[in-house]
Amino acid sequence: VQLQESGPGLVKPSQTLSLSCTFSVASMATLFYYFSWTRQPPGKGRDWMGVISYSGSTDYSPALKSGTSIARDTTNNQVTPTLISVTHADNAVYYCGESTTLILGATTKGSYDYWGQGTQVTVSS
Repeated sequence: VQLQESGPGLVKPSQTLSLSCTFSVASMATLFYYFSWTRQPPGKGRDWMGVISYSGSTDYSPALKSGTSIARDTTNNQVTPTLISVTHADNAVYYCGESTTLILGATTKGSYDYWGQGTQVTVSS
């Protein structure tokens, strides 16, 4: 499995932020997997955002604002989080990680079987 995050790079306050994690494994939908998203604001520790499973079920950090969601696109092998009404507090490097067991709250690379390089998001007008 290889993971590659992507996003707009720059988004304005109050806009909706959509990111993607593209993974390269054939027939991913037939496997048991969990994709988590974490983010690390500048100068701060990494925060766990949420997870989506192979069945489409999700769990989110209670610290996230309501309206944040994670979806999956098995046709295009993508996992896509969406954050609405972003603020400067959403400035961060966003990472996706894959595991074959459900992990809630894990923020370290070593907790996952696979880990992407991250994508920088800057919220600025």
